[in-house]
Amino acid sequence: MPNPAKPVELKRKLGNPGKRAMPGEGELMTIEAGFREPLRPLGEAGQQLWDEIYLVGGMWISPRSDTQLLQMCCELLDRREILREEFLADPTERKVNMSLLETEKLIQTSLSLLGFTPSDRSRLGLAEVKAKSKLEELMDRRANRVEEFEDGAI
Repeated sequence: MPNPAKPVELKRKLGNPGKRAMPGEGELMTIEAGFREPLRPLGEAGQQLWDEIYLVGGMWISPRSDTQLLQMCCELLDRREILREEFLADPTERKVNMSLLETEKLIQTSLSLLGFTPSDRSRLGLAEVKAKSKLEELMDRRANRVEEFEDGAI
C-alpha cells in the first residue's frame, strides 16, 4: 500500500526533497473561514456538533465545500439520538441495534473525512501525532526520580 500524499506545506517545509514540481503560492485554493448556518434545521445534538465543528475545525473546514458533508454528519448524529432512545426502550430489538451501529460507523467515517481524528489531522498537516519512544519514557522516569530524590521524597 503506497504512502499517503504529503500536504504541499509540509513539502515546502522539508525543502521538497523529491524535487517534484509544486503549485505556486497563488495556485492553491484558499479556504474561507467563518461560521455558516446549517442548510436544513438540525436537532439539539446535530446543532451542537455543527457549532463545535465550526469552533474547533474553523482552520480547515470550508463553508463553501464541506457544508454538505457536515450537514449529513450532523443529521446522522440526530438520527443516532433517536435510535439510542429506541434501543434503550427495547435493547433486544435487533433492527434498532443494527441501525444504531451502522449510524455510528457512518458518523465516525464522516468525522474522519472532515479531519476530526488524530491520524486525519496529521495527514492534513494540522497536527503531529507522535507517541513517546521508549527512550523518552525512560528519560522522563529518570528525571522524575532525580527530582523526587532532590526533594527528599525518597
